[in-house]
Amino acid sequence: MAQADQAPAQANAGFTKRVFSGIQPSGGLTLGNYLGAIKRFVEMQEDDCDTIYCMVDLHAITTWQEPDQLIRNTREVAAGFIASGIDPAKSILFNQSQVPEHAQLGWIFTCVARMGWMNRMTQFKDKAGKNRENVSVGLFSYPTLMAADILLYHATHVPVGEDQKQHLELTRDIAAKFNNDFKTDFFPITEPVIEGAATRVMSLRDGSKKMSKSDPSDASRINMTDDADTIARKFRKAKTDADALPSEVDGLEDRPEARNLVNIYAALADMPVQSVLDEIGGRQFSEFKPMLSDLAVAKMAPIAGEMDRLMQDPGEIDRILGIGARAAREIASPILAKTYDIVGMLRSA
Repeated sequence: MAQADQAPAQANAGFTKRVFSGIQPSGGLTLGNYLGAIKRFVEMQEDDCDTIYCMVDLHAITTWQEPDQLIRNTREVAAGFIASGIDPAKSILFNQSQVPEHAQLGWIFTCVARMGWMNRMTQFKDKAGKNRENVSVGLFSYPTLMAADILLYHATHVPVGEDQKQHLELTRDIAAKFNNDFKTDFFPITEPVIEGAATRVMSLRDGSKKMSKSDPSDASRINMTDDADTIARKFRKAKTDADALPSEVDGLEDRPEARNLVNIYAALADMPVQSVLDEIGGRQFSEFKPMLSDLAVAKMAPIAGEMDRLMQDPGEIDRILGIGARAAREIASPILAKTYDIVGMLRSA
């Protein structure tokens, strides 16, 4: 078990770059979460920067969650972070609801953001669909809480997927408007970090749809808890087309399933897509799929095994998250207090 008997050293190291990101504990983690987020979190942890990672359980309840399952999911996401290489002695790791400053700053930003901005959020439209009048207010105001998550730590960089880029643009707008309204330069204009071959991993059954834990077909995704046999079976049955693999990246256009599998291989192998095609161009999927399966098993099966081991000791996971929450509050509390002062909130001495 990873040890975290004290706050990470970065919390007071004075780095000029601070990274914040989080994942909702609203269901099982997938290969998409790993390649699109967690793998990059681990890499950033080794850079000379402050790294703060969070299970955003307040965001999770914008849609209904069974309480007992939410607790388990929160621990499982924490286990996924740690099993993937997040070291609680190097990064601050916690769940959002243990740091009440998130919700407090979220309200301030709800009052800064404009309805016109919120109405343009495409992800709300996608999630609400035709049921817009019956979804929670929290789902609509989700982006202001996300802005608070980031700016509460004066994060300078946020690794996000393409689907969250609009929310980060809103965060930048909120920071700029707050600074302008109160004639200050208090909140940074956070930079998005969008990179890598598989920042958006697609379904194994439909290359036009994002790989999702909510997809009713388990065959559409690789779960981070899948064992070696399951991983191999799912890639073997992944949807493809009848043509050979191309030798150039342009040849993947209009071939969503082929592009997805090649991107996954490139991300797992830490190779540029073109370098992968230099090796496999002209081959049939009957040759490529076993190569992809072997690589995925080598990378992901040990993570699944470690997650299972970690989940056998939920008390230790809770202890790590508690230490992380205390470290997070050491950073967040003074920033919230200063925000209150700027806004004009009366506080007792």
